[in-house]
Amino acid sequence: MAQAQSPDDEPILLRDDADGIATLTLNRPGSGNSLSHALVDALSTTLRQIADDADVRVVVLAANGKHFCTGHDLKESIATKTGDEKRASNAACNAMMQAIVDLPQPVIAKVHGTATASGCELMASCDLAVAAQSARFATPGVNIGFWCYTPQVALSRAVSRKHALEMLLTGELYPSEDALRMGLVNRVVPDDELDAAVGALSATIASKSSAAVSRGKRSFHAQYDLDRADAYAHVEGVIPEAFDTEDTKEGIAAFLEKRPPQWRGKEALPVITRE
Repeated sequence: MAQAQSPDDEPILLRDDADGIATLTLNRPGSGNSLSHALVDALSTTLRQIADDADVRVVVLAANGKHFCTGHDLKESIATKTGDEKRASNAACNAMMQAIVDLPQPVIAKVHGTATASGCELMASCDLAVAAQSARFATPGVNIGFWCYTPQVALSRAVSRKHALEMLLTGELYPSEDALRMGLVNRVVPDDELDAAVGALSATIASKSSAAVSRGKRSFHAQYDLDRADAYAHVEGVIPEAFDTEDTKEGIAAFLEKRPPQWRGKEALPVITRE
């Protein structure tokens, strides 16, 4: 786990592993879990570690305190003076967001409080999201004479163009019910059921073949932006290799023999690379 510390000497990112599920908890509650340079670095480092950890089948991204994540640390943003410094800071954060997408394991955002600006981007970058009923979502850059430039990238890939533009243009806080309607989150549950809902979803996914899940996630993202013909060509290329894996052979045998499958679970996870 990354060792960056918060001002009160607590780690700014916590990691807890149990039953194949790695829970990463943002731990800057006094700052709304805003994305400081140190927190971005800690997330990047920990995601790299998890990518190489075949014991981790699912990642949950959670937060301590009142809010999930309120975006970039504006005090740091103001203090970042030069153009080169700003570009380097943005590049580091963008790479961290992309690392979530590229991670072999699926990532579930566990959202409470507010997820705003880059905090909304962080949640939208995850593969799945479960929100507490009281959660709120916004891309409020326009309210301070700015635009949520980087959040629009993840947001526009999670919801329709018109829904994304509505959020970006109004800067308003949207309730969890609207987020569910727009497809920004997968599920909305009562606040006191959030832990159980995320735990059940994580356990369900963790019970599957990690090799199948990681290969499937990689294939999903690879085909998503292709036209239909190219997408079919893509899956035609990956299916023969997928059928030849030990877990697929075991899964088919278990189905035919009417018994639970015994996944190997230690196969090297296929790391997603950007071309």
